[in-house]
Amino acid sequence: MDSIIYFFRLEEGDNSVLFWMKEILVALLILALFWGAARFLRYLLVTWGPRFTSFTATDLDDRIIRRITPPASLLVICAGLYYAVDSLPLPDKVKLVVSGAIFVVNVAILTNIAYRMADETLNWYASRVAERTGAGLNRQLIPLAEKLVSIFLVGTALIIILKHFNYDILSLVTALGIGSLAIGMAAKDTLANMISGFTLMIDRPFRIGDRIQLTGGQWGDVQDIGLRSTRIKTVDNTLLIIPNSELCNTILLNLAFPDVRAKGRINLGVAYGSDVDQVKGLLVAIAGEVAGVLGDPPPEAFFVSFGDSALNMSLFFWVEDYTRVFPVTDLINSRIIKRFREEGIEIPYPIRTVKLDKQFFQDNEST
Repeated sequence: MDSIIYFFRLEEGDNSVLFWMKEILVALLILALFWGAARFLRYLLVTWGPRFTSFTATDLDDRIIRRITPPASLLVICAGLYYAVDSLPLPDKVKLVVSGAIFVVNVAILTNIAYRMADETLNWYASRVAERTGAGLNRQLIPLAEKLVSIFLVGTALIIILKHFNYDILSLVTALGIGSLAIGMAAKDTLANMISGFTLMIDRPFRIGDRIQLTGGQWGDVQDIGLRSTRIKTVDNTLLIIPNSELCNTILLNLAFPDVRAKGRINLGVAYGSDVDQVKGLLVAIAGEVAGVLGDPPPEAFFVSFGDSALNMSLFFWVEDYTRVFPVTDLINSRIIKRFREEGIEIPYPIRTVKLDKQFFQDNEST
């Protein structure tokens, strides 16, 4: 009797072992199929992907395919692992933990793929803009855009994971919305500067390195465009920090746009009786002799107005860089004084002529 009971127990154990071997074999088969699918997907992306993307006008699709090929293959393998584990007759708690961990890994890989696609798109766009405008857009806009994309993708991934584990997403979103509203009301000035900074980066009224002049008379070179403020280095080597919201709502002059050429002007007066044509020709000739003055457009001199004690003249000239306006002006002024003295052209002092009425003084003396 004992031998018969032992036989049935051994037969039952054999069936259990066979059952588990069958289930594990099915799981390994599923994993092998997905592994083969991953290898096939990698082959398609590496071999056939460039052939299809060669018909497009840009290299953006080629760059995206190169970036997403490794994580895309890994995603297929992890998906196979998820279904393989799900097919095993494991206890509910064990299956929930293992499959949940694999699901989190899959979501992380999918988020990484989306980030790589967005990163390549942003860098491609920045390089295209830099080719057209010569501006380093990637130094200003791309880091901010990458941070915003990262926050959005991570937030989306967290919501998907929480929803998978049956957490209440509505209450979380509501709490985040109320918290965002409170933060926005408390830091409205900071948010206004941040939005204005983003607007400056998109609209690009000036770039890093440009020389700008504000309506208040301050001017200098743009050192940095931040989220809250813009830093300008003035000509006397001081740093001017201006909130972005003020820059967005003011009128400014960009001396470096549309190009770095700049126009200089020298105002002077000559004595009444001077030959105006001679003076204008002499001014143009002096400007043409100075190194740094462009020949195209050529220097020009004009008789502007009749002053109280002089004939007012103006000389206009162009230099190849706005940083050369002051040095070139100094050279021209020095030559003007020297040449005017040689030619006998007088630059008069302000003169006032006072006429005294003799009868007025006589009447005052008699009284």
